[in-house]
Amino acid sequence: MPAAYVAAVLLLEPVTPVQWPVSFLLIALPVVAAYTLSPASVVGITVFAVAFEAVLAGTPCCAGRVTNDLWERHYVGAYISTALVGVLGTALAAHRQRQEAHLVRANSVAEALMHTLLPPVPHKVGHVLAASLYRPAEVRTLVGGDLFDIRATGAGERAIIGDVRGKGLQAVRTVVDVLGSFRQAVYDPGSLQQVAARMEGRMAHEAESILDDELFVTAALIEHDPAAQLVTIINHGHIEPVVISRGEVHAVTGPPALPLGLGALDAERPVAYTHPFTRGDVLLLCTDGLIEARDPAGAFYPLLDRLRHRFAGRPAPEPVDVVDFLDTDLPRHTRSLHDDVAILVLTPCGDPQEVPPTAVPRGAA
Repeated sequence: MPAAYVAAVLLLEPVTPVQWPVSFLLIALPVVAAYTLSPASVVGITVFAVAFEAVLAGTPCCAGRVTNDLWERHYVGAYISTALVGVLGTALAAHRQRQEAHLVRANSVAEALMHTLLPPVPHKVGHVLAASLYRPAEVRTLVGGDLFDIRATGAGERAIIGDVRGKGLQAVRTVVDVLGSFRQAVYDPGSLQQVAARMEGRMAHEAESILDDELFVTAALIEHDPAAQLVTIINHGHIEPVVISRGEVHAVTGPPALPLGLGALDAERPVAYTHPFTRGDVLLLCTDGLIEARDPAGAFYPLLDRLRHRFAGRPAPEPVDVVDFLDTDLPRHTRSLHDDVAILVLTPCGDPQEVPPTAVPRGAA
């Protein structure tokens, strides 16, 4: 930037219709340098600027002059002004470096927090292969209000995907609570409904602690039974899971339940429903940031149509194939995201005959 600025100053004088001391523009050079260079470099640029101003002032041919103006009072004032601006530019460069170091540390902490909350999903979890994608709506934001996780337990592989109401730090706090309650509850004895009940209780305590009667999380809870080759689903007001099976793509519908945190409004327990999940089937879980992404004309992202266009009538894809497709196809549909996008894709692996029924307790509490 400083070199480009000096070049622009030197090129500006010949193209102007009047004769004027173009060297006065060099007063701003230290500030220009402060945006990109270190404090020591700004000091060097300042010395160069003062010396170069003196050279231009002491050259009679410059700007059509016939006399040497090296010590003319206006030029002396320019030297002093450049030196003062150099002091300010040096301070600005030092402040910029401190801010950059602070941002690097803050981003490192935020990235560590994200990997703690949403660690990369392993390629294989128990008896399923898995892949995931998290894309925040704001490019520089690493943590948002969407969540997912999958754990291998004695009852099979249990997964969750959810979307917290609200944004900002409060949403992140709720994500921490939801994931913490899920990671604890999935290992306890009991059915998927009992896991949901424990998470509902945790959400109720969280709402009381922050005095928020409208705190809730839409979520889909999944349990894979490798012996029975089934998935059990409890849908707490979330987007319906999608299955790619034998070249066909369809949503898995079932009895809906209120979002987690609003269970007190309904005396009935959430109803779990099942769906076949055999070798070659792919289960896609996502948040509404995916299906509500709009194109320039305002149309929503047609998830089922896009999946059918890519995978219908073809061999069963791997989870990473589905994630890679959505990761490249979504930006083609929308220029910018207005909500976070979370995707979790699962498919069975291994021979179900190798899983003894006793290894998959459908425990009662």
